[in-house]
Amino acid sequence: MKGDYQELVDEISALLGEPATLENRDFGLIAFGAHDSDDDSAMDPVRTRSILTRKSSPAVRAWFEGFGITRATGPVRIPAAPDAGVFRDRICLPVRHRGVVLGYVWLLDAEPGPSHAQLTAAMEVAARIGELLADEERAGADLSRELRAALTAERGWQYDMALTALRTALGPDAEGLHTVVCVAPWPTEDTPSPRTVPGAAALCTLPWRPAAGPVTGTPFGPAPATGPGSRTGTAPGRQATGPAPRTGTGAHPAPGRQSSGQASPTGSGSGRPGTAPGPDAGTGPGPYAPADGGAARALAVLVRLRSADNLSPATTAATRLRGSAGPAAVAGVATPRRGLAELDTAWREAGSGARAALVQPLLGPVAEWAAIGPYRLLTALPPAEPDPAVRALLTPAHTELARTAEVFLDHAGQAGRAAAALGIHRQTLYYRLSRVEQLTGLDLDAGEDRLLLHMALKAARL
Repeated sequence: MKGDYQELVDEISALLGEPATLENRDFGLIAFGAHDSDDDSAMDPVRTRSILTRKSSPAVRAWFEGFGITRATGPVRIPAAPDAGVFRDRICLPVRHRGVVLGYVWLLDAEPGPSHAQLTAAMEVAARIGELLADEERAGADLSRELRAALTAERGWQYDMALTALRTALGPDAEGLHTVVCVAPWPTEDTPSPRTVPGAAALCTLPWRPAAGPVTGTPFGPAPATGPGSRTGTAPGRQATGPAPRTGTGAHPAPGRQSSGQASPTGSGSGRPGTAPGPDAGTGPGPYAPADGGAARALAVLVRLRSADNLSPATTAATRLRGSAGPAAVAGVATPRRGLAELDTAWREAGSGARAALVQPLLGPVAEWAAIGPYRLLTALPPAEPDPAVRALLTPAHTELARTAEVFLDHAGQAGRAAAALGIHRQTLYYRLSRVEQLTGLDLDAGEDRLLLHMALKAARL
């Protein structure tokens, strides 16, 4: 960026035949042209101080502003004032963008001085400098308040007002191509500066509620790594042999109904029909809750994109931020969109990607919403208690049975592959699956019962 400013300052110097200096609106030096003149008056005390200390004194600033440079839209000629250390006349070219003054280009003035055409050309270069300064100001601006308001507002007039404020703060960038990244869990309430995250237009922290609503039961071990070519939740390519040899009469109880000797679907799994789990059974903080019991947080990042086909700016930002968040953090990336109208939808997609990455390591640690498969549907479901048929299976006493059922279903009902993934004998697998059927009242030979069980197990992780 500094090189860009220097090139533009040199261009003005060449146009007007005088060395130029560029200062921001606070009179901080940004760039200056080479001084190769033998005229000592070219380096008067004010210009010398500006270059050596990279700033001007408050008194000098007030003196120059007294000539109306903050309001001017064209060149301003300022006479010499030796008592103030200004030995030579000056020309000030205000640097403006969208009507706002962002800096000043300074030149020494001498007879006959630059022509109107030269000054007009120099002002055009100053306008290009204004665009750069505006871009840098936006990139360094802390827009966390505006982004947080837009992501937390309900659809309606409040959402519209929040988007308007964010659009105003972002300027023309607001109508560009963006995506949203969710990094969670985020360890603090502090928001990184956009300058430290390439491509980031705005960042903010938000409460993290991935496991909204009560969940009965506990997580039942790590998400099964189903091996190459068998991603979680994929539809079976072929039907394998049936799950377990049946015992007893061989009759399968209807889904949701109780067969003789099995636990009630709403029971504790102890074999005592009708025994409901205690009020604290299987409840407690979900996998996203912080260890200290405080409020969980996520980091939201609005990332600028050049192409909808290239999400690398977003995934690069997510990877870098995960490094700051700690080894437990994951990230989700939303579908690219142009403009901000669907910002709330993009945030939900990014959060869904993060949730999926946390419960299914094969999808993460950075998961694009478009690539999380069935979790796109599961994460969109409203919070609800587990289905009555699987409630007993999700209690702590049956963690191993739940994991077995999930691995079996992840492997499309292929007993040999499921037993190998679990590291158990096939007969052990059959026994466990028969226990799953007894606890749930579901028939694992029935497609709809399998679908219900698989969805319930995946939803329990979320």
